[in-house]
Amino acid sequence: MFISDKDSLFISKLDDAVDLCYTRQKPYFFPFLSERRQAVAKSYLESVCFQNYCFFGGYDNSERKMLCLFYDVEPDEFPISALEFCYRLCDKLSHRDFLGTLMSLGIERETIGDILVGDGKTVVFVKCELKSYITSQLVKIGNTGIKIKDADLSDIPQGRGTEELTVIVSSLRLDSLVAAITGLSREKTKSFILGGNVSLNFIQVENISKPTNVGDTLIVRGKGKYILNAVMGETKKGRLRISLIHFR
Repeated sequence: MFISDKDSLFISKLDDAVDLCYTRQKPYFFPFLSERRQAVAKSYLESVCFQNYCFFGGYDNSERKMLCLFYDVEPDEFPISALEFCYRLCDKLSHRDFLGTLMSLGIERETIGDILVGDGKTVVFVKCELKSYITSQLVKIGNTGIKIKDADLSDIPQGRGTEELTVIVSSLRLDSLVAAITGLSREKTKSFILGGNVSLNFIQVENISKPTNVGDTLIVRGKGKYILNAVMGETKKGRLRISLIHFR
């Protein structure tokens, strides 16, 4: 696994949190983690045989999630609030607009979860302690007037959405999938992967022949995030027809 200096610091914090969890016998919550950081946490906790942990981001299938370490019983709730920002349908706001405005208030990125942008409303997941501060400070996102209320989690925007792609590959090797996604030649694909431009299950990979499996997540620089959804069969020439879920 590729571990950066920041990952090493994070692992040290994980180690301290495990000790605190045992000592105090109370849940310990980490702020919102990226999908890569979640993978690092899971790998480390499994390596030290600590099984009492769970991730949650405020709704099913969230990308950014909080990590909870617990002593014996998994907590019923996480300290997460879902805020709904309402505005006119004709006003087009982006993920960047919301994130930039929130961070301009001095709010740190790790206290903000997913931002699901829709038509006329956007739902933002934040640490509970920030709810009153945000609702009291914000009346505009950019030049667009907004109203804030508690979100209805039964009706949240889809966010960036997904599309299903069908591609033909020679095998399920990493370089074969990356070539299909990028359209690069074999040699350029090799250089692209060796240049650190591809992550498999949120860990940077430079092994061009690494096998992949259904359910794996690929992040390809410049192309986005993909999940290997299914192997749909073989062509007459023995190549594989696969389904990829592309996150827009």
